Amino acid sequence: MDQVWRPRPRRLPWRQGVCFKHTPDPTPATTTPSGGQCLKCEWADSSSNKTQTSDTSPPPSVPDQGRLAGSPTHPSALSGMAQITPSLFLSNGTVASDRQALRARGITCVVNATLELGAPRWPDMEYLRVPLPDLPHAPLSLYFDTVADRIQQVSRLGGRTLVHCVAGVSRSPTLCLAYLMKHHGQSLREAHNWVRSRRPLIRPNSGFWRQLIDYERRLFSRNSVRMVPTPLGLLPDIYVQEVRGLVPHWAFR
Repeated sequence: MDQVWRPRPRRLPWRQGVCFKHTPDPTPATTTPSGGQCLKCEWADSSSNKTQTSDTSPPPSVPDQGRLAGSPTHPSALSGMAQITPSLFLSNGTVASDRQALRARGITCVVNATLELGAPRWPDMEYLRVPLPDLPHAPLSLYFDTVADRIQQVSRLGGRTLVHCVAGVSRSPTLCLAYLMKHHGQSLREAHNWVRSRRPLIRPNSGFWRQLIDYERRLFSRNSVRMVPTPLGLLPDIYVQEVRGLVPHWAFR
């Protein structure tokens, strides 16, 4: 279980938009930038909105911090379309080209984070292209604010956004993490734990991790994740335990 990151309250720049409804002493998991909405509030609002689709919506509450990094909580977590928030979905490129699947979930905007895949131009769908390869040096951070703000705008208008790349493992999860940090006030560690609980196979490449870490510091003036040396190279510290199971124990001495 990841240790919950609890920064000092007086150093939280996002406390001006804090959600006091769900906790008397808010932490980044339940705080939100000014004008935003915490995940618990958004789930609750979604479950009470009768106009929302009711195909396979997740439970109307966010798991507590001890459960965020646990086993999959939804059948679509391993493949297909994973629901990250009531208005945000994550998938691979195959699902993104299935118009029936998108309509069934009320998708109104598609973010295509690939160079490889084209976007079918359906008249009832908005499209945003992030034309970058899945390489560590690709400047994906240039699109963090643009994509996060578009997801939030679509949500405020009552729509839903699907973010996808080829496999739904690196580029698209990275963009979802940036969105959760900016508009839901989550730390990078908490955002990763939450998205991974919805889609366990996510694995942003090392370059995208560095960009996310820089973005978190820009937003919150501190970091919850750091890059550490391992026998497999520099990796986020949240992967250290996984790496220990892949290499001989003596390699860590």
